[in-house]
Amino acid sequence: MAGLNIAYVAGVMPGKWIDRWRARLEEHPLEIFQYDDAAAYVALLESGDADLTFIRWSGDSPASAASSPGKPALHVIPLYEELPVVCAPKDHDIEYFDESVPASAVEGQNFLDVDKYGPKTTLEIVGSGAGLAVMPMSLARLHARKDVVWKVLEGAPSTHVGLAWMRVDPIRPSARAEAIEADPLVAEFIGIVRGRSASSSRQPLTQERQQQEAAEARKARQQSKPAKSSVKPNVAKAKGASATSGSKSGKSSASRRAQPNRTRRRPK
Repeated sequence: MAGLNIAYVAGVMPGKWIDRWRARLEEHPLEIFQYDDAAAYVALLESGDADLTFIRWSGDSPASAASSPGKPALHVIPLYEELPVVCAPKDHDIEYFDESVPASAVEGQNFLDVDKYGPKTTLEIVGSGAGLAVMPMSLARLHARKDVVWKVLEGAPSTHVGLAWMRVDPIRPSARAEAIEADPLVAEFIGIVRGRSASSSRQPLTQERQQQEAAEARKARQQSKPAKSSVKPNVAKAKGASATSGSKSGKSSASRRAQPNRTRRRPK
């Protein structure tokens, strides 16, 4: 049975949407897998390894109506923002702050490039005391270490998480994009992420089911209709009216015949 391939960037937890899919459409299996490089979603979508991906980005949304060199045109549903945290070796000064750290408290310190080393390796370097790092809270939790502490960093730009899939671009046609946009299962998963219920008329499979039920109901009504009478309705009505009229006329005549003669006598 056909299903979908869903990829998610490390730190994202798509479990609630996956559970809803399996509760409604268990006959259509999902293949779920994680990727670590935040920029890898482009290759995953273009190659067909993933039909939809949960992505992370900072700054402007990667959604676009037209493709650009090296990148396909994309649809993106923004889902939520992630808090940025500063990670430091244990016993660093940031431990003494309650929940968040002002940017001025870590100004001028050596910051590691998370994109260069990856979040897991970056935290290993942080734990050795070689520098600090700023990353989404979800990644700090995912790769938590006993020798690393982290606090929310005030004033740092947040990152965004969303669902992405390929958009049809008339300038640069793509058979892959056309297939994705025409796939009712893709539309079904998008509806689940948007929060639509299983009975929503905007869900493609629900529309298909409702159309099928309507067709079956019409067929049942046609089969249950009684056979038409061979007597034309207006003729039958005319005959009925004549019979009723004759009956009334006969009753009136009989009544007049049955009544006694009540002629008054003149007084003498």
